[in-house]
Amino acid sequence: MFYYLLKYVLLGPLLRLVFRPRIEGLEHVPASGAAIIAGNHLSFSDHFLMPAILKRRITFLAKAEYFTGPGIKGRLTAAFFRSAGQIPVDRSGKDAGQAAIREGLGVLSKDELLGIYPEGTRSHDGRLYKGKVGVAVMALKAGVPVVPCAMIGTFEAQPPGKKVPRIRPVAIRFGKPLDFSRYEGMEGEKAVLRAATDEIMYAILSLSGQEYVDEYAAVVKAEADAAQKEAQAERARRFPRGPRR
Repeated sequence: MFYYLLKYVLLGPLLRLVFRPRIEGLEHVPASGAAIIAGNHLSFSDHFLMPAILKRRITFLAKAEYFTGPGIKGRLTAAFFRSAGQIPVDRSGKDAGQAAIREGLGVLSKDELLGIYPEGTRSHDGRLYKGKVGVAVMALKAGVPVVPCAMIGTFEAQPPGKKVPRIRPVAIRFGKPLDFSRYEGMEGEKAVLRAATDEIMYAILSLSGQEYVDEYAAVVKAEADAAQKEAQAERARRFPRGPRR
């Protein structure tokens, strides 16, 4: 109930006003039945902008940190995300991927739309990164189509670290559903999962026009953060601050 209150009354109209989204290919989203919407992830706003423009309810797998904040603020944030159709997934530990797959398959078993970002995290620089194979596992196990989706302009509207988005138009493009029935029963084959995932990422790339990086986003981001910290440490060694007076 609160999901639709957010969509049609509280949040949806505001998002449409701020971003003025241009929507392309909405006819590719199935009107009924289970399907996966697989998209690029450029902004915090992506979580809410896509549900605001879809006719059907969509459930996203979201990082557990959104649901575990301390105090009243943390509880309110968790309640908001759950009401907005987000499912918490613990991304730490060796069983994190399996937990996400179980949750996703649970959504699909109810003939609902599942939203997922195959990159596994937001792009820190606006480029499109290598997809993780969990999306392919779910598509093959559930026997459902994957609809590629590209968010365009949301990185510029709300890049990482910016809490209040800029008022500017964005575009949301949906591509033709991808059918992986030819791989039925092969969800345990690593080569098959990689091929299906790469096909999904290429479809997203074709819609978004982003620069593609054949590495995982989390790895590249960690390397960039480490390099930045090292540069800061080097500057501190070369230009030490004198004693305060």
